Formats: sequence, structure tokens, C-alpha cells
Amino acid sequence: MQQIQSARWAVAAMFATNGFVMGAWAPQIPLLLTRHSISATTLGLLILALGLGAVGAMLFAGRLIQTYGSRRIACAFGLAAAPTLPLVVLTPNLWLLAPAMALMGAVLGSMDVAMNANAVEVERRMGRAIMSSSHGFWSLGGFIGGFAGSYVVAHWGAETQALIVACIALGTVLLASPKLIADAPHPVETKPKPHALLPRDASLWILGFMALFCMVPEGAVLDWAAIYLSRELGSDLFRSGLGFAGFAAAMAAMRFVGDRLRNRFGAVKTLQISGLISAAGLLGGALAPNDIIAIASFTFAGLGVANMVPILFSAAGNHPGMTAGAAISTVTMVGYAGILVAPSSIGFIADHIGFRATYAALAVVLLIVTALAHRTAAADGLKPL
Repeated sequence: MQQIQSARWAVAAMFATNGFVMGAWAPQIPLLLTRHSISATTLGLLILALGLGAVGAMLFAGRLIQTYGSRRIACAFGLAAAPTLPLVVLTPNLWLLAPAMALMGAVLGSMDVAMNANAVEVERRMGRAIMSSSHGFWSLGGFIGGFAGSYVVAHWGAETQALIVACIALGTVLLASPKLIADAPHPVETKPKPHALLPRDASLWILGFMALFCMVPEGAVLDWAAIYLSRELGSDLFRSGLGFAGFAAAMAAMRFVGDRLRNRFGAVKTLQISGLISAAGLLGGALAPNDIIAIASFTFAGLGVANMVPILFSAAGNHPGMTAGAAISTVTMVGYAGILVAPSSIGFIADHIGFRATYAALAVVLLIVTALAHRTAAADGLKPL
């Protein structure tokens, strides 16, 4: 039992490391504009390259996990993730920056799939849910990386911050790797048919689109809540930033109690309640008469959104007839496409129908996920080995 507990904290450390690198990357983004003398449009394309690198690598990560097991792949890509931020920051020109960012996205995306697959293995060994709190550690790592990273950038420079982040990430992965669950490869399933890179299991794709439907609203609050609050509700600069801040804080806090709720009520019921809460929050934000109510509504929505994706990943990891790595890679790829789609599509839609109607429509999308919650019943099939 002690070994399983160690594995549980080791996989939490991997989630925190992944989030820490991503959080530390955030304060580096605006510096690219002046360092490379590029426009915001070009920067947007570079960030898109990072996202496409992540999504594109996710299916191949699933194949690697099938062949070598999630522990080896999580360790390999965890070690590879450590130098990616210095690589991007120290890249001398634009022609090398684009592939460096795509590589960063691919490495972090592959690590993401592998650590989620390993978390599913820990859930099976423990006989209870740990996925939500694992994602909570990702959020905590992201907060620390962003907050501390901003301080170091401001006082000691971007290069120093990137190197410190690399050292911390490398040290954490080296300490956590020996404690991860050593799941066995699946040689029978590593000889797929020529068309099997993309699974043809319709129920798995439904889980993927459910994840996408959860991630698009998250991206909509992240990228557009501040603009909605300032333009349509008259918020000042401080209050306009509280929309996503409240949403993110509520989401991080709820993830640390999400496993307890899921262990008590089951994945299906937890997802149904979470979907109703998140939909009500977004609808409240859409109908809010002032910015205070809108901020409170977005915070309430964060309580619901928090555990929806972790439940979907657990359901994918326990999908019958497939290994955890293969199933999670598909669901992760489709789900994270929502983060890529959200910034541009939400802005385009809001320009035509307004932010209020857009957030109301996203509430309906979350109700669709709620109606399909029975699809996550496999997440409750956790038995101690």
C-alpha cells in the first residue's frame, strides 16, 4: 500500500511539473513581441504552432504508451520537457522559434497523455478516484509557475527564469520517475491495422467531443471574459481580470475535493451535477445585469467545470477494449482541440451575436455534456488489483 501511495504522489508531481512549465511560459509570451520584432498576429500563429504540436503528438504518444507503458513515456517526455522553455526563450530568430514552439507543445502534450494514463493505472491499483486532484496539482503548478515566474522575469530576466524553471522541472521529474506505477506494455495491441492510428470506436469519439465541449467554455472564459466585462458591463481594468481569476481559483479548489465527491456519488452523477452547475454559471454570466454578478457567475461556473474533464479522462482510460494510453490520447487530442478552436471561434461568433448570446449558447453546450453523462460509467469500474 505504501508503494501505491508513493505512486499517487509521484504522478501528482508529474502533473504539477507539466503545469509549472506551462505557467512559467505565460509571462514569457509578451516578451517575444519585442525580442523578435513581430506583430500580435505573428505571435498568435506561433502560439497556434505550439498548440498544433501538442495535439498532433497526442495520438503518437498513445501508440508509444501501448508499446512501452505509460511510466517510461511519462519519464521520457518529462525529462524532455525540462529544457523546452530555455530552448524557446534562447532561440535567436523567428525561423527557429516556430519549430521550437511546436516541439515544446509536442513534448508537453505527450507528457500530458502519459501522465493521465499513469493516473488511471494508479486509480485501478487504489480502487478509487485520484484524477480530479491530479488535475488540481496541474492547476497548482500552473499558478506557481505563472506567479513566481513573473517575479523572476521582472527581477532577473527571461533567460534566468527559463533556466531556473528547467532545473526545477528536471529535478522534480528525476525524483518522481522511480515512484511511478510501472505498467506493462500491451504487445498484442501494438500491432494495429493500417488504419488504426485513429480509432473507429464511436463511443470513444463521443467522449472526445464531450471533452471538447467542456474545454471550449473554459477557453471562452480565459480569453474573452475580461473583454466581455469591460466592453459590455463597464468593468475597470482590475475588475475585468477577476472574471477568469475567480473561475480559475474555483476550478483549482474544487479539483482537490472532486475525487472525494466522485468516490461518494459516482462519475455519472458527479458529471451531471457538475454540468448543471457550470451551465447555470455561464447562463448567469450571460444574463448578469452588472459586472459583480457576472464575476460571481463565472466563479460558480468554475466549480462545475473543474471535474468534468478529469472524469472524462478516467472514463477514457477505462474504456473497454482499449489500453488507457490509446483511449486517452484520442480523447485528449479532440478535447484540447477545443482550446485551439476557442480563441478565434468565440471572438468571431461574439462579433456577430454578442458575448451574452455566446455565453448562453455555451451553457447549452454544457447541458449536452450533462445529457451524455451516462457515457462515463466506465470511470466507476475501478477495482483494486
